[in-house]
Amino acid sequence: MIIPQYWAEGRARNRSEGRQVTVRRFGWSQTSQEEAQANAEQRATEALERVLAGEKLARREPKVPYNGAEGVPIREEVVERHGEVVITRNAYGARCLNTPNVLFADIDFAAETPVRLIFATMAGLVALAVLIGLRLDSFGLLAVLVLCALFGANSLAGWLYRLRLRFDGGAERLARKRVLRFLAAHPDWGLRLYRTPAGLRVLATHRTFAPDDPEVARCFAAVGADPHYVRMCLRQQCFRARVSAKPWRIGIDQHLRPRPGVWPVAAERLAQRREWVARYETAAGDYAACAFIEALGNAVVAPAVAEVQHLHDALCGSASGRPLA
Repeated sequence: MIIPQYWAEGRARNRSEGRQVTVRRFGWSQTSQEEAQANAEQRATEALERVLAGEKLARREPKVPYNGAEGVPIREEVVERHGEVVITRNAYGARCLNTPNVLFADIDFAAETPVRLIFATMAGLVALAVLIGLRLDSFGLLAVLVLCALFGANSLAGWLYRLRLRFDGGAERLARKRVLRFLAAHPDWGLRLYRTPAGLRVLATHRTFAPDDPEVARCFAAVGADPHYVRMCLRQQCFRARVSAKPWRIGIDQHLRPRPGVWPVAAERLAQRREWVARYETAAGDYAACAFIEALGNAVVAPAVAEVQHLHDALCGSASGRPLA
């Protein structure tokens, strides 16, 4: 996990036979702006050499935050450092805890109909349409019914999925059942369970993990962790948990200024950002990012995990009783 304090952009050019090739790359450093610039220049030079050798590469890296980063570290403002744990401010202004080895997994209550159910419903409707069309010996009717099946499958699948959730006790109960099923198959694991505004958060307490540990992948799959979060854990080699409210949930409808909220910000625009952050932090103090529900499984808590857990709970307000946001 690398979350740099300093960022820069470097440029490398080559002009040959009247044709100019320019490549730009970002650089970063934990220690100085000069080191970040040197890293940027080196990366730009290396990328230019690969382009001139015939490799197809983007001439310029996009300036993107955590959720779009590919091949570069997390590009967010560092708010605090607690040993290996880094608190950053994400692109929409909330604070996030980043840790290289303490397993967090957020489980969003399923709002979207599973793709496999949509395809299964579509296949069933198409088969029924074909059967009716052939039985009535009408290819015109068959074509109409197939079109209706293709366009209506999504709506019918969504209705069936909501019906199933209702019979199963709701999305929260299903998510909790997945966690308990995983724990029953892994009795040596200890988990802390939290309620978030849109789902559950799981914190593994019995030991630390590397993000690319196969056990982590199995845990994520079993509990239904968000697929995008799973990919970013591998890309950035860290686990992550939002520890302050989402702005739009606490009455702040204006985006983090200046737009976009990707770090760093030009010096002349820092005052605008600080003004927004001050207003956000004042409002966010009345809310919690998650609420502790219970500890499950193995009661032994690894010392390295305990430190991160206490920090997480304090920052989130998980025992505060404040409204979730």
